[in-house]
Amino acid sequence: MVMQPGTEISEKLTSIRDTLEETGAAGVRLRGTDWFAWATGGASNTVLLAAESGVAEVLVTPDGAWVLTDEIEAQRFRDEELTGDRGEFYQLQVAPWAESTKREAFVAEVTREGKVLSDRPVSLLPHSPEMLLPTALVQQKRTLLPSELDRYRQVGRLASEAMTEALTQAKPDWTEHQLAGVGAAALWKRGLHPALTLAAGERRLPLYRHPTASAAPIGQVAMMVFCARGFGLYANLTRFICFGSLAAEQKELHRQVREIEAAALEQCRRGTPLNQVYTSLQQAYKQQGYPQAIYEHHQGGTTGYLAREVVANPATTDCLMANMAIAWNPSLRGGKIEDTFVLHPDGSLEDLTFDPNWPSVEVEGRSRPVPLEL
Repeated sequence: MVMQPGTEISEKLTSIRDTLEETGAAGVRLRGTDWFAWATGGASNTVLLAAESGVAEVLVTPDGAWVLTDEIEAQRFRDEELTGDRGEFYQLQVAPWAESTKREAFVAEVTREGKVLSDRPVSLLPHSPEMLLPTALVQQKRTLLPSELDRYRQVGRLASEAMTEALTQAKPDWTEHQLAGVGAAALWKRGLHPALTLAAGERRLPLYRHPTASAAPIGQVAMMVFCARGFGLYANLTRFICFGSLAAEQKELHRQVREIEAAALEQCRRGTPLNQVYTSLQQAYKQQGYPQAIYEHHQGGTTGYLAREVVANPATTDCLMANMAIAWNPSLRGGKIEDTFVLHPDGSLEDLTFDPNWPSVEVEGRSRPVPLEL
């Protein structure tokens, strides 16, 4: 059962207003799909799935909080997005869709034309310049509250179930388009947005790290990758299937990928900078005999309200913190592994996308997925 977002929203509004006081700003505008979901306790402003911002935004001042939208969206937001606790914390402010200046006039009025902070600052009016949100608030978005973790567990479970359902239906004569389509349908059936459904069969799998689905048949081996979004939170996972027995060299390839991932997971402790995890991955690739592989694909990083909040590289000094979500995706040509974990205050890692119905092996005390032989 997902917790009601009332306490969560109250805490977040307090944080936003503390930011206003610390910066001397008059208001905060949150336009992105990630920040909208964060501020509203999991509501959605998304219509176009690929868009980074949506059809409504959050505005918070020291003494008010609104969802700003237009007449096209207003009734649906009243009926479906601002229900329950959300409707108690946020007023709906509606402007004509063809007269955006009326929205800006409202913002100018309630902020008294003062400084405004935003996740995606714009300067539509000369008297209302906008500035980026401070780092402290951004960091807060990346550390999850208990109610957010409850929702995240639900998203992870549903995403992994959708993956298992789709891949167990697959046939070797399916095209990659068919496989990706069945995967997307399994996500939609569970109320999740298929933000990403990559699919690759045996011909294209060794060629591309981001194999957008094609009309090629999948053949004997296939991979599917999900970035599944629910309540604004991303569950990221990768799985493989094989029709018949996996060849010995492929088994060894997947074993090596699991060992590389284990090196990264071992480094996931509170206070560890992401570039330290990156270095451990680099060393693990070398130990497995692939010193150049780390340059062939990004290795993942922190996740949450974005598919990747911060991607780890040699220069990322951002540190892991308790209740951050993490998704590493080390890969070799033809092999990859990925799940979404959360780092708990006691230092343990919880796999949010683990499906007990999927085959796994133990690696350094953790159950890790292996290719499903059909």
